[in-house]
Amino acid sequence: MSEADTAVLREVGAFLGSLAAGDLAVRSRQGTAHDAAAWAVRKRGLTGCSSARWAGSITKATHDQWALARRGQAAHIGWLRGQVTQIEARLARPLGAKASKREGLVRGYASRGEWHAKSRRLQALKDRLAAVEADWAAGRVRVVRGGRRLAHTRHHLDDAGLSREAWRERWEAARMFLAADGESGKRFGNETIRVTDTGRISLKLPTTLAHLANAPHGRYVLDATVRFKHRGEEWLDRITADRAVAYRLHHDLPRGRWYVTASWQRATAPVLPLRAALARGVVGVDMNDDHLAAWRLDVHGNPVGEPQRFFYDLTGSADHRDAQIRHALSRLLHYTRHGGATAIAIEDLDFTDGKGREKHGRNKRFRRLISRFPTARLKARLVSMAAEQQVAIVAVDPAYTSRWGAQHWQRPLTSTNRKTTRHDAAAVAIGRRALGHPIRRRTTPPPQHRSDAAGHRTAQARPDTRRREETRPHPPGPRTRCVPPGRGAKAGDQCAQHRSGHTAEHASWQQDSLPLSL
Repeated sequence: MSEADTAVLREVGAFLGSLAAGDLAVRSRQGTAHDAAAWAVRKRGLTGCSSARWAGSITKATHDQWALARRGQAAHIGWLRGQVTQIEARLARPLGAKASKREGLVRGYASRGEWHAKSRRLQALKDRLAAVEADWAAGRVRVVRGGRRLAHTRHHLDDAGLSREAWRERWEAARMFLAADGESGKRFGNETIRVTDTGRISLKLPTTLAHLANAPHGRYVLDATVRFKHRGEEWLDRITADRAVAYRLHHDLPRGRWYVTASWQRATAPVLPLRAALARGVVGVDMNDDHLAAWRLDVHGNPVGEPQRFFYDLTGSADHRDAQIRHALSRLLHYTRHGGATAIAIEDLDFTDGKGREKHGRNKRFRRLISRFPTARLKARLVSMAAEQQVAIVAVDPAYTSRWGAQHWQRPLTSTNRKTTRHDAAAVAIGRRALGHPIRRRTTPPPQHRSDAAGHRTAQARPDTRRREETRPHPPGPRTRCVPPGRGAKAGDQCAQHRSGHTAEHASWQQDSLPLSL
């Protein structure tokens, strides 16, 4: 970037940022009384000093920011109500009372001091809840353009290692507005911020800053060019066909660089039927706080190959954590594609209601573990990245996968050359549940001197295999004192009862038909 380009972008971004800040204040004052007519009034007021397209981009960004703040406000209200309900329930219990799942009772607080501290916290939470509910009823949101963290840093410059001038530059860069939505049918998919197929960038200047133009029709063409290494071919196809592409320019002051972000709306990915997605097996994935444990299974539920682990580090900045997650998921998708599978099975985990002390008590280590567990971010990233690789995602019930995996699969899959961990066994359990197979295995056959001399097999079969769920025939006769086949009170009434279609897993006495290959 040349100095002239940098100066023009800063001036345009600061001017449009001031318009966006004023528009956000107007939108916040309107609250829930806002409608299409009020939106049109705001847009006409901004068009006179900028342009119709800049005004449309600003008003749309303002509305999206207000809506995001409202969703966060609703989530905060739900969290406060949950905390108030939990504390009130525990305060109503006697000191030291134990919890009872059968009667639906929570445990009481351990001491009188803790009870008193929680009663004070209850009043503080009620006051916060009343204030947030009043804002919600009035449609009032609290948004800091530029970021609340950066605004808080202004009062702690020594701790952040910044001078007042350096902080001011970051604050102004964060409050700039240089974003424009695309429009299909227009040249290169965007009239406001145009990026040609050769990477040349040009901006339609606001009316107030038209004197800065160096090209016809009030446009400014930058000397620098841009390249898109990620999905560059897809971007090129879109602008060649004049399809809508939205752009955003932002200044990274610590690195001293300008970045251009291109975005567009993709077609909805088709949803494959479950049977088609699992036709070539599945990769079971056990999510942990520092790695992903994966193991590929064939259609019969047998583990194939060696287990894999994809590590990530969730310490540091948000950009670093996001990069770590994307790198781990990229390796997982490559492993899935190279193995021949077309589906990934993950647990449908959600810890939004289970991170507080009221549920897990003083187990600080476990609360920290589930607090840094990136379940929502992992699932969102995995779904979007898997759609690019045409890999289906199957979410399964997480109940007892770790326990039953360790109980039934860790020891059989361990050999002298391979040590199977609890997480690897859980990945097998998750994959089998996605395939519709039971997790728990049958016990080994009885000794030869008992009535079942041939014994039964430790095996599994697909749910559609014929005669897999029927009762085992008993040889009639006086020695065994058994009724003839099909004559008992419970004959033919043995429910499969596995989680893919029933309420529980296989019991230890049910029979499958295909041998297990380990």
